[in-house]
Amino acid sequence: MIQLLFFVVFAEAFVAFLLMVKIGPLRELVMNGLDQVKMRKGTVLTIAGTMSVILFSNWISIVKIQNKGAKVGSMTPMDQVLWRTHLLEASLMGFSLYLGFLIDRMHHHLQKLINLRRNGGSSKQQVEKLEAEKLQLKESEEKAKEEIKRLQKEMSSLSESLKKLKLESKEKDKKIETAEAHVASLQKQSADLLLEYDRLLEDNQTLQSQTKIRQF
Repeated sequence: MIQLLFFVVFAEAFVAFLLMVKIGPLRELVMNGLDQVKMRKGTVLTIAGTMSVILFSNWISIVKIQNKGAKVGSMTPMDQVLWRTHLLEASLMGFSLYLGFLIDRMHHHLQKLINLRRNGGSSKQQVEKLEAEKLQLKESEEKAKEEIKRLQKEMSSLSESLKKLKLESKEKDKKIETAEAHVASLQKQSADLLLEYDRLLEDNQTLQSQTKIRQF
């Protein structure tokens, strides 16, 4: 029994050491093994309960031997051997239960740590993705700003061209108005000349008729 308890204690201490110190893939193997053990929780609780009952029984035996020795005044060699055996078994069982509880807590916290690291890795990927999208948006924004500046330049050049065209149109309108006024004045002069020409023809005819009358 004592040899078995020593083996259990050393095995649990070795498992706890592997959980504390990462040596290649051994920690992952131990974690997987503990996951399989925890899947059989009823068996583990039964073993722990049995060991607790045996531990309690050993403590009762130790107390009885001590009380017997106190009544007699001293313990016999046989009682001393039994007392030491029960004390050793109780100590090993208690230490074994303590190591089992410690391994369970370490396994629990390591699982949480692994999950946090996985979530942290996914969060890191999301952050990197968001940063990449941010850079793309920034580049798009810069391109949009450059496009806006180009369009503004084009609009300013088009507005200047429109102003020039308006000025040229006004000048052409003035020239057209001047030409129309000049044409109107020429038409008036032509009409006056025609009237003068008709008057001169009438005068000429009148003079010719007077000349004929005088000849007769």
